[in-house]
Amino acid sequence: MQTDHQLRDDVLCEIDWRPNLDSSHIGVTAKDGIVTLTGRVTHLAAQISAVSAAESVYGVRAVANDIEVEILDIHKRNDSDIATAVAYVLEWNVEIPIDKISAFVKHGWVTLKGEADWQFQKNAAQHCVDRLMGVTGVTNEVLIKSSNKWVDVKNKIEEAFKRNADLQNHRISISTNHDTVTLTGSVTSSAERNQALRATWASPGVKSVINHITIVPC
Repeated sequence: MQTDHQLRDDVLCEIDWRPNLDSSHIGVTAKDGIVTLTGRVTHLAAQISAVSAAESVYGVRAVANDIEVEILDIHKRNDSDIATAVAYVLEWNVEIPIDKISAFVKHGWVTLKGEADWQFQKNAAQHCVDRLMGVTGVTNEVLIKSSNKWVDVKNKIEEAFKRNADLQNHRISISTNHDTVTLTGSVTSSAERNQALRATWASPGVKSVINHITIVPC
């Protein structure tokens, strides 16, 4: 098992390895597999990338994100300009349903509202917005609509897990209650847990996923 010091060093090395991150402005602490990120970055995309880097490190069970986004003056935009940019990227992204998702901007923080048929559409809306200049944060309140295609979703998710090279050898239990799916069991990394969540959300009609998957490094 890794010590807290080793895990901290591994996360720092992974952050330093990412070309879009400046590790000198990001602090890392680790305790019992829980990694806490601190510091300041100049745009939201850097914060997201730092969390992604930490989650990808073997031995990390969870990440606490305390990184602050401090926009440089040269990159600051007023709320009106951000709202205009958000409207354009939502309109031009082929994965986002037209006229179904809207945005409200206050002090650089974007709140997304509306409906989508699939989780990937909700994720796509957030992904294109949190890369925009001047955005300090995103709250995604887009709702997933119920589907009439709800047929044996548990079996479909289980089959998806079997097809996934990273998940087929793990024991993850799936239970369903209408449009809510509950996952229990364990995997060896955050990356594997994220794959399980993505595979679950890919089923039509899933509106809620309760994640009880734990990370137990080998």
